Amino acid sequence: MLADMDPELANPIPDDLAACQALIARLLAKNGSQAYSIESHEATIGELERRNQTLEREKQELQLAYNELLQRAFRNRSERYIADPNQLKLDFQGTPEAADAAAGLAEAVEEAGIVIPEHKRRVPKPKRSEKLPEHLPRYEVEVPVPDEVKHCPEHGERKIIGYDTTETLEFERPKLRVRVTKYAKYACPNQAECGVASPERAQGLVEGTRYDTSVAAEAITGKYAYHLPIYREQDYFAGCGWTPARSTLLNVLKASAGLIRPLVAHFREALIAGGLLGTDDTGTTLLLPQDDNIPPPIPGDSKSERIHEVFQQAFQEKKPSVSAHMWAYRGVIVPLNVFDFTVSRHRDGPELFLQGFRGTLLGDCYSGNQGIALRSEGAIRRAACCAHARRKVNESVAVYPREASLLLGMFQHLYDIEDRGKTLSADERQLLREREAAPVWQAMREWLASDVAKEVLPKSKLGEALGYLRNHWDPLREYLRDGRLPIDNNETEQLMKQVAIGRKNWLFVGSVAAGERTADFMTLVSSAVRNDLDVWAYVKDVLDKLLAGSSDYESLRPDRWREAHPDFIRQYRVAERRDRADRKQRQRIDRRHRSR
Repeated sequence: MLADMDPELANPIPDDLAACQALIARLLAKNGSQAYSIESHEATIGELERRNQTLEREKQELQLAYNELLQRAFRNRSERYIADPNQLKLDFQGTPEAADAAAGLAEAVEEAGIVIPEHKRRVPKPKRSEKLPEHLPRYEVEVPVPDEVKHCPEHGERKIIGYDTTETLEFERPKLRVRVTKYAKYACPNQAECGVASPERAQGLVEGTRYDTSVAAEAITGKYAYHLPIYREQDYFAGCGWTPARSTLLNVLKASAGLIRPLVAHFREALIAGGLLGTDDTGTTLLLPQDDNIPPPIPGDSKSERIHEVFQQAFQEKKPSVSAHMWAYRGVIVPLNVFDFTVSRHRDGPELFLQGFRGTLLGDCYSGNQGIALRSEGAIRRAACCAHARRKVNESVAVYPREASLLLGMFQHLYDIEDRGKTLSADERQLLREREAAPVWQAMREWLASDVAKEVLPKSKLGEALGYLRNHWDPLREYLRDGRLPIDNNETEQLMKQVAIGRKNWLFVGSVAAGERTADFMTLVSSAVRNDLDVWAYVKDVLDKLLAGSSDYESLRPDRWREAHPDFIRQYRVAERRDRADRKQRQRIDRRHRSR
């Protein structure tokens, strides 16, 4: 091996000292004095180790990116963080051994006088009643009795002593009917100059009062609550005995959209006046006009100017469609969800919607939100979503397990504090945050300034997460200032599912006007769902009141309408949400006690 480095070493090494010293001198003169120094070897080894660590990090980052692609396609997206993943549970529920062990444990606890903490006591799950609802109409059917049952071979004819009854639920398709409204006509006998007198005709949803508001309510609920495209609604009505043209259903929806437009504008005003908003957006495909007819911009109207600009650029690039955006604004104080449609993600859309808004805007760290807050000259404060920051840290656990786990533990502590503050008033919650959450943020800030955090590769997943925390530090802590503000924007982001499910079914929006109608209908339906209302009953009553000329928009708000119509509250949804919240809280309490 030495011979490969230098030909002179191929000969045998001399035996005497003088010859060896001469050989070493020749080698040093030929290769340089540093060629075989220990220091140079150590430096080379150290450099190789650092390079190897960097390559290993890069390999892990690439593997993580690959795993993320697989997760998006096939796996669960849960961000649940377990402090000690080695502490796994083995579920032997339902086995005889588990029953014996539970009985023995209960006896031992009773004998020892041990008091089980309240958080450990399992709340008995209420038994589900399989009895059919009492309010449903019933009819009786008597089963034919064979002669061998009526007569006894030994004693003759038997007597009836009673009945065993069973109840079977039946489904009947919705039925359509035609209401024939008769308007009496009056005239003076033999006095043609008096003309004909008749009662005033009621205002109809479409011309001729051909379609009742109940039809419109069913079409709106079907498309925007159950996400049925128009052609499936056509099949649905055909199964009930009436096969409408798709253009007929679209005309009914257009007429309804024009009717509810002032009500949706009132919803927006109520939301703006609330002072606390969550916002998020998602994309949807908008088809371009086939005749290349670009609507001209209206001078001074930023929205029409943006539409003209986006369409013109798309036509120049010969695109058949553009990526439009549906925005959701969720009131934190006012229980309303309002949607808005724009042809791009430019900030002029939210700026136009938020005109007159003074308060806190909660959302992700989209640059447009930052620009809106800056241009408002202090009228709008920006609050960032802590779930986004936690999510970025969670994505780096595989590469930086120790550092990421430390930060995730801090976030877990912050969310535990929020869990304990859910039942408190806004003022009490703010005091709790100042007392317990603020020190956690201070500890996180000190760690971000530490040498360990500075050594994290900036372009790694954890480096990006730390950069996110540093760049948006004040907006992430904004919730500490107001007990009404949630720690994250998850509830607003969940509204995007309503758009995504619909988008999966109706695929695209046909025009700007159709996108605006979609936003209005989703505002009405989503706000009703948020308040646990029977969507069809609420929408029909709203259409009836508006068609009758009512301008009492405040009474038509879902939260107000709910108070006046308690029979149309979906109580099972209320109970389901309460049970889910209780179960989640018990799980957090159990985890906190286990970690002590």
